[in-house]
Amino acid sequence: MDEKDAEVAEFIDETLRSLEEGQEERKDQILSEERLRAPVSVLDPREPLAVEPQTSVLEAVTLMQREHVGCVLVTRGDKLKGIFTERDVLTQIVGQGVDPAKTPVRRVMTPDPETLRPTDSIAYALNKMSLGDYRHIPLVDKAGKAVGIISVKDIVNYIVSFFPKSVLNLPTLPRQNYATEREGP
Repeated sequence: MDEKDAEVAEFIDETLRSLEEGQEERKDQILSEERLRAPVSVLDPREPLAVEPQTSVLEAVTLMQREHVGCVLVTRGDKLKGIFTERDVLTQIVGQGVDPAKTPVRRVMTPDPETLRPTDSIAYALNKMSLGDYRHIPLVDKAGKAVGIISVKDIVNYIVSFFPKSVLNLPTLPRQNYATEREGP
């Protein structure tokens, strides 16, 4: 085989490798899209914490702190009336002259929040969260009873679980420059 034939063979080998890599990337993309079509129930949604509409803001916030959650649902019986979130605390309580001990959560909650069913897709949840600027969405059954809640964090953790080496092994400082060559003599 002469030099020109060797170059052609090398070119063909590189092209085939490139095509194989492209197929692997496409396969990963397809798998990712399939994962986003999974129902939100695969996120293992937590049971919602609920308070009654007359519960004070202080009690609701205390419950959120104790349970390490970013929201509580506001319910009357089995009926979902609203959602009260950390964002509500920041936008409607802090600096607004509101006494959290005397203010019922119904006055500062988001009424009639968007909801999902456990069978709705993760992609649909992301769509609602993105368009509505929500961090939490209650899950309801066919009767409208709150059966769970999902958060952006739940979805991020789900996605990260498929790429642990790519995500969890990153440096703690994302903009930190690392030497690519040895320094010094």
